[in-house]
Amino acid sequence: MTPQETRATVADASAAKPSQIVVQYGEVRDIPLNRLKASPRNVRRVGHSAQVIESRAASITYKGVLQPLVVEPEIKDGRETGYYLVSAGEGRRQALRLLAQRKRLAKGAPVRCVVDTVNDPSEVSMDENLSREPMHPADQYEAYKDLAERKGYSAEELSARFGPSPETVRKHLRLGAVSPALLDLYREGVLTLDQVTAFAVNPDPVRQMQVYEQLSPGNRQPYAIRRLMTEMKVGADDRRVRFLGLDAYVAAGGPVLRDLFTEDNDGWVEDVVLLDRLVGEKLAALAQDIRDREGWKWASAHLEFPHGHGLARIWEHALERTPEAVAAVNALQAEEAALTEQWAEADPLPPEVAARFEAIEAELEALGDDFGHTAQEKARAGVMVVLLPYGDVRIDRGFVRPEDEPAPEPEDEADDGQDGADDHGPFLGEDDDRDEEDGDGDADDGGEDDDIDEPDGDAAAPLPDRVIAELTAHRTAALRDALAQDPDLAQLALVHALVSRVFALGVPATCLDIRWGSRNLNGFGEGIEESPAGLSIAERHSHWARQVPGAPEDIWAFVVGLDADSRACLLAHCVSLTLDGLRTWERRERTILAHVETLATALDLDMRAYWRPTAVRYLDRVTKAQIMAAVGDGVSAEVAGRLSGLKKPQMVEAAEPLLVEAGWLPPVLRTVSPRAEASAEDDDQGPTPEAGAPEGAGAQDEAEEVAPDVDDVLGGGEAEQTAADEAEVAALLDAAE
Repeated sequence: MTPQETRATVADASAAKPSQIVVQYGEVRDIPLNRLKASPRNVRRVGHSAQVIESRAASITYKGVLQPLVVEPEIKDGRETGYYLVSAGEGRRQALRLLAQRKRLAKGAPVRCVVDTVNDPSEVSMDENLSREPMHPADQYEAYKDLAERKGYSAEELSARFGPSPETVRKHLRLGAVSPALLDLYREGVLTLDQVTAFAVNPDPVRQMQVYEQLSPGNRQPYAIRRLMTEMKVGADDRRVRFLGLDAYVAAGGPVLRDLFTEDNDGWVEDVVLLDRLVGEKLAALAQDIRDREGWKWASAHLEFPHGHGLARIWEHALERTPEAVAAVNALQAEEAALTEQWAEADPLPPEVAARFEAIEAELEALGDDFGHTAQEKARAGVMVVLLPYGDVRIDRGFVRPEDEPAPEPEDEADDGQDGADDHGPFLGEDDDRDEEDGDGDADDGGEDDDIDEPDGDAAAPLPDRVIAELTAHRTAALRDALAQDPDLAQLALVHALVSRVFALGVPATCLDIRWGSRNLNGFGEGIEESPAGLSIAERHSHWARQVPGAPEDIWAFVVGLDADSRACLLAHCVSLTLDGLRTWERRERTILAHVETLATALDLDMRAYWRPTAVRYLDRVTKAQIMAAVGDGVSAEVAGRLSGLKKPQMVEAAEPLLVEAGWLPPVLRTVSPRAEASAEDDDQGPTPEAGAPEGAGAQDEAEEVAPDVDDVLGGGEAEQTAADEAEVAALLDAAE
């Protein structure tokens, strides 16, 4: 081909219309494993390491083959042989063969493949090996941490699922617990892995950020970071000191390093060993008190919640009271209501009436709540007492250790291996010794399917797994067809599947292959759980957790028994937990992010009800230039200009009340309201308002309408300003400078 022809071909290709691009070549087909061979046209000459094959085998064991293999038919003497050559996916084929050799997978197990007879196999192989980009290590660390927290996986469980050794997984989990801000700096290349590892010596993210800000860029060597991270002094605002109380530490003989310019409750605890012992004793005593008072089998105390505990949990639920208890509660509540009505105008209450109110409350408390755990459940379950970041404690009830779980009822042998897909992956069964025969009865070239003589059977023996699989495949097809013709029952099944995934974690309770996941947001920002949205979600989840039965087999009847409105609310709650609108370094899919904006617009979301631009949430974490830009956008350019001479702490102090009262939001938090969207489509004149601006927080004129009186904060600039105002402003600016 001449250079001119080559250029013409490239030009034609670049000018191709989107509708002419073929997204997927080939036919998707399930092909028996023993019909797949390595392709001589695979460009990878150095094969995968044994560690990589083991990792992929672990992944396949739990999740199946996530990406189909790309194959081409084997041709000999101009005819297809019935075998297929793997152009892309040789590592997956080797992992599947490894599972088959270990009798964990039938040699003839079906493998999802794309049969491509159009593209050149060498080009396909080269494309797959060159076009992929590995995950950033920080993304791996946070992914492991997310699975440990959200799914309760231990290091051993994660090792089994992904291949790395448990020790490597523990290191990844520790690195994943490093402050998200430091991991972002690692992604950006500001920090090295050695520096991040040094920060991980101490799991306290607050201390990590303190050390990072304390050291100048030229002094952030790993040894310097590690020295400060292990420094044996703890601030008086540390969660352990808040929980124990500084007075209790001093009373036990603990020394405190104090600053002459701070209050008595400030300073630094110097004997951290003593502090940890006292905190541990107080936590353990609290856990023991809860165990004895409430009647649990065990109780444990933790400085950090053990996310990898792997324990089952019995959630709170409605309790059945005896008729005598119900009558007593009703009588006490009726008496309380009558006393309240009778003495509504009295202030103060007569002593005898106040005493009776207290007695009624005590008697009601003694009768117990109408939801919680039964005595039988407490007899085999326990409590975890966990120290929270601000010195409070959280009490999580209902965890069941493996030895205390009820023994499963014996199952019929004919059912062995049929219910293991959710626990062991789609390819595992118990009848691994029986191999599938080739279609033509011949063994393949690699000798992977040797003939096996089957002994004479017994009529009472269970059916072979392959026969059961075929029969249930027909039944599954029939069920799908019938369910598609019954929309009401299909909706019930959907609600049941989601509720089972949300409230019966780790227990297979639905035959619908609907995946449910909920990303843990706590690692991406502080205070998520205590925010208005976090508290509302937690309250809603607790409301349903009290009602959903603890036994997975009872959930169906519960869902069916709900009225339509309640079922819709439960479905909305389960669906809402799956929403993932995060924008992170590795997650920039335009279609997903566009759908986030579509939902926000449909919901008419106004983030001003959930978030404010305070110093902690925003201003302390951005540059001075970004603060001035925010003030210019939310208040006025004039006011922003008057902030320019301030140092950052004073600029933050002056800007916070202005932006909070103006209802200003960063562009990433703004929503195009349905009304604004319709108006933008009809308005063909003049500039369009800034995209994503909520009502009252986007366009300049709207921001000025809700902005506070600037003179109340900074003063100046207005002809009618009083002398008192000018003096106040001058004093503020002088103090700021």
